[in-house]
Amino acid sequence: MTTIDKTKPVLVTGATGYVAGWLVKRLLEDGLTVHAAVRDPEKEHKVHHLNGIAENSPGTIKYFKSDLLDVGSYAEAMQGCELVFHTASPFTSDFDDAQKELIEPAVKGTDNVLSQANKTPGVKRVVLTSSCAAIYTDAKDVKDAPNNVLTEDIWNTTASLDYQPYSYSKTLAEKKAWEINKDQDEWDLVTINPSLVMGPPLNPKSTTSESFSLLKQLGDGTFKMGAPKIGIGLVDVRDVAEAHFKAGLTPSAKGRYITSAHNTNFVELGEALEPKYGEAYPVPTKALPKWLLLIIGPYVNKSLSRKFIRNNVDIEWKADNSKIKKDLGIQFKPMRKTMEDSFQVLIDNDII
Repeated sequence: MTTIDKTKPVLVTGATGYVAGWLVKRLLEDGLTVHAAVRDPEKEHKVHHLNGIAENSPGTIKYFKSDLLDVGSYAEAMQGCELVFHTASPFTSDFDDAQKELIEPAVKGTDNVLSQANKTPGVKRVVLTSSCAAIYTDAKDVKDAPNNVLTEDIWNTTASLDYQPYSYSKTLAEKKAWEINKDQDEWDLVTINPSLVMGPPLNPKSTTSESFSLLKQLGDGTFKMGAPKIGIGLVDVRDVAEAHFKAGLTPSAKGRYITSAHNTNFVELGEALEPKYGEAYPVPTKALPKWLLLIIGPYVNKSLSRKFIRNNVDIEWKADNSKIKKDLGIQFKPMRKTMEDSFQVLIDNDII
């Protein structure tokens, strides 16, 4: 049981990120002092949304310049903190060198932050933003799981540097975290493992999250002939932030937490948008046949390799979220609300 003193500051790495922004908001509204570790605290457009939230909250925000690859760069930010949220990690499918752009920042960054926790007196808990990608690579992996359901006991064994390197980076980073945690007894580790995160960003103009390029494609005509029926899990960004908050401050929280609200697929995401936006935007409500995708997929989108199509299209995705509901009392938002709130932000900001 780990009790956190709320009068002490709390560290959030990657504080300008998509999930981190909502977490910072939640902490500030609860009156906490947030040490926000970011790469460029001077870049006003990166932090203005957090400043706005801080001005209207009982909590306080302080910025610290930190970099995932610089050893010791989190030392100052971590001083005096009992609770550390490590959310910073790259999420992109647009890279030239997976080792340099995905694996190294994810693994070395985790090593840096957690090794710093070892050197900082008083740290009691680290909450790591991991991913369901550390549990599985393809929907096909669900078929190979016990009872065809993903649980916290399962680790990803199918991703590699050459195939789905993002999933590989999340797996290696989380494994590194548990390894560092095991070698000491000052602080405990809790991991949040979200599926695909959607929901409104707090800073839409500079949101680079991969989920937004998918959302955009759902409305810009990319899928007007139909969408690939790719099995996925979906969760609202606001629920993911709440999961972090509760994982940090619930004394009995422990281990990994699958943070996924809905077992779904790309076609159902389009169907969730259709009632409100179907008349004005070409949102998909039907599935492209798998045989057709196998022919055209690799030409349409480089991430739609034939292997990926075979392993994900028309395959049901299923995860068990009972642990986080029971331990942390998380209640998930309905899919339609998540999708509509996300899509509306793209419209309001002329992104679509």
